[in-house]
Amino acid sequence: MLGNFGNDDPWQTLIATILSARSRDETTEVVARELFAIYPDCASLAAAPVRKVEKLIKRSGFYKTKARRIINVSKILMAQYDGKVPADMDSLLALPGVGRKTASCVLVFAFSTSAIPVDTHVHRISNRLGWVRTKTPEKTEFALRKLIQETDWLPINDLFVFHGKNICKPIRPLCTICSIEQFCAKRIKKKPVARSRS
Repeated sequence: MLGNFGNDDPWQTLIATILSARSRDETTEVVARELFAIYPDCASLAAAPVRKVEKLIKRSGFYKTKARRIINVSKILMAQYDGKVPADMDSLLALPGVGRKTASCVLVFAFSTSAIPVDTHVHRISNRLGWVRTKTPEKTEFALRKLIQETDWLPINDLFVFHGKNICKPIRPLCTICSIEQFCAKRIKKKPVARSRS
């Protein structure tokens, strides 16, 4: 669903990312596809009955809160932006339930705008590698922004998600087949090169 920089539909990217909170990517993809088959655009979801949306997205978890949120966001977009998703961080963050990770996903995948969406994979792996020493995804984002050149921000999320799902897993990471294991702080035991001061 996400992954083509600047090619994904902004509204669908926004809604799918909201649905992805505390849900497996595989589940989110199925749920979002089923939702968009019935409500393919902002106007249709803005007018959707809450109960019907709840049933459609139930597998994503926290479905009652998410149903109200995605309908409300769609209503705001219709009222304030003529159904279009804004392409700047501040406007996205002003939408209810939209945090920096969601806003960054929209900027990267829908608008090809430089940002670093930090999910659990990015947060975990960047700390494991020793690139940062941070406690929260938001602090990880700001530390990575200082560490990595802006021209390289776009692929960060995709690379880390792929690596986190296949190699650097939360439990029992596959270090013996990791192509960057030699650079991992866990192995070479060196201090991180960037820290969050906030």
